[in-house]
Amino acid sequence: MSTSLLSSPTNSSKSASQTPASDITFQLDSANTQHLAQLCGQLDAHLKQIEKRLSLRIVHRGNQFSIQGDKQAAQAGSTIIHSLYNDIQQGQDMSPDHVHLAIQQFRPENRSAQESKVNSDTLTVVQTKKGKIKPRGINQQAYVRAVLTNDINFGIGPAGTGKTYLAVACAVQAILEDEVERILLVRPAVEAGEKLGFLPGDLSQKVDPYLRPLYDALYEMLGFETVDKLIERNVIEVAPLAYMRGRTLNNAFVILDESQNTTREQMKMFLTRIGFGTTAVINGDPSQIDLPRGQPSGLKHAVEVLDGVDGISFTHFTSKDVVRHPIVQRIVEAYERAEDGASRNEG
Repeated sequence: MSTSLLSSPTNSSKSASQTPASDITFQLDSANTQHLAQLCGQLDAHLKQIEKRLSLRIVHRGNQFSIQGDKQAAQAGSTIIHSLYNDIQQGQDMSPDHVHLAIQQFRPENRSAQESKVNSDTLTVVQTKKGKIKPRGINQQAYVRAVLTNDINFGIGPAGTGKTYLAVACAVQAILEDEVERILLVRPAVEAGEKLGFLPGDLSQKVDPYLRPLYDALYEMLGFETVDKLIERNVIEVAPLAYMRGRTLNNAFVILDESQNTTREQMKMFLTRIGFGTTAVINGDPSQIDLPRGQPSGLKHAVEVLDGVDGISFTHFTSKDVVRHPIVQRIVEAYERAEDGASRNEG
């Protein structure tokens, strides 16, 4: 019994119950040769990527697919293929990165794949030249939902979990829909094992290279010309944290990146700058603190002090939320194990 891409949930569940637990068969309706070629990739590279990540065997003939493997993994594989095909039908280009993000979103350990897909589709952030940006997985969905509904939002977790990218996407949406008048990109000027002094220019120009991930996301979502014009008009502003003292920020979208490198005093100063009509997103990774030894992190302190305060949200990411190359997730997990082991030995 085959499961149709456009069939109702009732028919889909009936079809799944009639197939062996380790063998799911379905067909993609309205399939055409070009779309199928995009879905499968050159020499079936995209299907092989799914096979390798979920330990599956995927066989297809035209628009007929058979997935063999663990029951939950096979169901996730079916959902991934359907989701990718829907994306292609909506005009999105297919790439290994896109396939990787779909695997991260629908892999069995995250949640019910169908539930995740529904929530993801309802949380489109912004339309860009590359198509719609959607949060992937439970924590990204919760993060975006929080940013859209709270004044101050903390994104806490390891690198590669999409904190900065999604924050910029929300900021772009806010500026395009005239919900705010400007975007501020803020970063503490802490030297991460390197010296800022040799860099040319004033403090703002010295910090610019450290904000490159924010710039890259803006360029991708708005284009180079638009971003440069907005910077010239001060609609997009780079503000080193040291320059924030004494300011009141109204009708702005403020992103504080690398917040683990703020002191307690700096974090309090930043948070008390927030004015009417402003949304603030504070991102940080507590495992990568570059402050002098013995100097407590303002991010860690804020998490303890502000927990439960109305209008402030906290989203905690883990290594399972990493959306970069799969090896990044394994690296993060390896460091977490090593740090946990060191903590136990010290104890």
